[in-house]
Amino acid sequence: MQTAEQTDHTTTNPVFGFTILGSGSNGNATVIHGPEGNILLDAGFSRKELERRMRQRNIEPSGIKALLLTHEHTDHVQGCRVFADHYNCPVYLTAGTENKLPCKNCVPAQRILIESGAVFQLCGLRIEAFSIPHDVEEAVAYTFHCGNKKLGYATDLGMTGMMVLNRLQACNALVLESNYEPSLLQASGRPLPLKRRIMSRHGHLSNAAALEAAEQLLHDAMSHIVFAHLSTECNDENKVYDGLCHLLQNCQRHHHICPQVAKQHEPLDTVWL
Repeated sequence: MQTAEQTDHTTTNPVFGFTILGSGSNGNATVIHGPEGNILLDAGFSRKELERRMRQRNIEPSGIKALLLTHEHTDHVQGCRVFADHYNCPVYLTAGTENKLPCKNCVPAQRILIESGAVFQLCGLRIEAFSIPHDVEEAVAYTFHCGNKKLGYATDLGMTGMMVLNRLQACNALVLESNYEPSLLQASGRPLPLKRRIMSRHGHLSNAAALEAAEQLLHDAMSHIVFAHLSTECNDENKVYDGLCHLLQNCQRHHHICPQVAKQHEPLDTVWL
């Protein structure tokens, strides 16, 4: 077993961006583009589906140099083992996530353990992992840094406390969960314990909570904001997009920041920073 510090590589090449391959309750995966190669953040689709979606956006799967996992839920790790082993990629993950992978048959051959608070270099990017509140043992979110550019990526969290907000300050691009609309969740046929879990401090962010957090994180150098991980059953993509646009207009940021909503069934275009 290696540690993250043993795999550091650095570069000053400013090529930096991200492609959300899909995001939602049925699968999550994003390609982070760095000057020394690409990283796959979560692998919540089968290997073939990951490859198909990458090629839709002209991304060569063999160019993936490593995988990062946020936590062990199936919609984030389904294709992890098969993809990583096929392309001989190391997988960066917390010990808490690693402990839960065997029961999902998702244990990759190459694993590199990281901890919340870890800072490491990969594909020419400086990456910081930080703890988020979710109903698993050791979930993390990430920020990615290249030169003076910063991408923040946080989904699957029940709340955004001060620590999370501090970590996501000064992002040029932000991907943030906007999982459910409370009225739709309450009206759904989901069991009451599941509804309570989703709405808990270790569940998922509601649309209102996402907008409140986003408002606190807007700043002059931000160019892109993406709301992600929408529930198919308990959310409305148009409502989420309209709410985000309304926020930007109220804050007089609509001329400077591009709003988007990540989709479950198709990848978004690549965002370059």
